[in-house]
This record gives sequence, structure tokens and C-alpha cells, in this order.
Amino acid sequence: GLAAVWAEENTRQSIYAALRRKETFATSGPRMRLRLFAGYDLPADLTQSPDGVAYAYANGVPMGANLEAASSSNATNAPRFAVWAQADANSAPLQRLQIIKGWIDAAGNTHEDVIDVACADGVAVNPEINRCPDNGATVNLSDCSYRAKTGSTELNTTWSDPNFDASERAFYYARVLENPTCRWNTWDAIRAGTQPRSDLAATLQERAWSSPIQYVPVAAGVKEAIPARK
Repeated sequence: GLAAVWAEENTRQSIYAALRRKETFATSGPRMRLRLFAGYDLPADLTQSPDGVAYAYANGVPMGANLEAASSSNATNAPRFAVWAQADANSAPLQRLQIIKGWIDAAGNTHEDVIDVACADGVAVNPEINRCPDNGATVNLSDCSYRAKTGSTELNTTWSDPNFDASERAFYYARVLENPTCRWNTWDAIRAGTQPRSDLAATLQERAWSSPIQYVPVAAGVKEAIPARK
């Protein structure tokens, strides 16, 4: 896998500053790019703007940061999340973009929810199950080839949590999945001229995932201790 940071410049000081404020993401191997922001004043079409990232920095928080509860005037309003993903040009196209939410309820029970927020090939998320339909991406297991025209080179969207509870602490992080590709054991079987093992998965979906944004209710009294981006 790979680890990556969003740094202002390629210097030791800038890279370590990005690590300290947790503006980071990781991948299972490919060089995908992934970015996540949250805020109460982010417009719904933010990811379509060429200045969207600059606006998100000025009016929201990036991945790795704490998002404190809104002011009393709109304390129950759900924040809006903006997420961008870009495929590795030397790997498979992207299939779906997700946000994963985790929280602890009033009884102390932990919960996690996986929500598809953007689908490849221009199709819409099924709102009843929060999942993208199957885009039909397949892999030829005889040579591990796949159709490069199925899937997307970029995915981006904004999303608000329909089940947001302003009194409940929660975390949100982004994840992007590629179309299926051959798993290592399938590649080994091809090189050896043997059939892939039936007890192992033949394919996998490479992915990238961001650092989480932590939503902090007023009652939690937790202040952001990570230095801001310069």
C-alpha cells in the first residue's frame, strides 16, 4: 500500500506539517488521489467549481481535522461534505465513491454505515439502499485484461448526512473503489500456467481511503489541536 499527504510543497517541513494535521490518505497500492472536506457553508455544486478546493479550505475543514458543532443559529443543520477522487492512469478506472460514518449512540453502542455517494458511468445511487448499481465491470481471468472504458477517471460530489444528530459525536471518512482487477494469486497462476486456486478470490477492488473528519458536539468540549494549513 501507499500513504500520501496533501502538502503545500514538496519539502520536509511541508510534508511533516501535513502529517501532523492528519491531512493524509492511503491506498492499497495504486496511485489514486482522494480529498475530503466538510463545512456548514459549502455549496452543493462545490466540486464542480475550479476554485472548489480553495473555497473548501476557506469555509470548511479538510480530512484529519475536527469539525465543531455549528453556531446556535443553525445548530441542527447537517454539515456538507465535499469529496474528490482521481484514478491512477496506470490502473483500473474508478467504480464508486463512498463515505463511511461511525458513531456511538446514547447507550454507548458503536455503529458504522457505508454510503455510496457517487457512481461511475453517470449512473445514480439507489437512494433506498445507498448503493451504486453494478456497472458491469469484468476481468478476463485468462490474461487479467479489463475494459478501460467502463468506469470513471474522476469522481466527485457533495453529500449531507440525512441522519445527522448534532448532539452525537461521529467520524466521517471517504473511500474510493476501482473496478475489479486480478488478485495476486491469479497473476501467479497465469505466470505458472496453472488454473487459479478455487479457494481464493480471483479478483479484488483496489481502493483509497482518507483520514476521518471528526464531528465534535459542543458538549464534548474538544478543541482542534492540529495546526492549520499555511
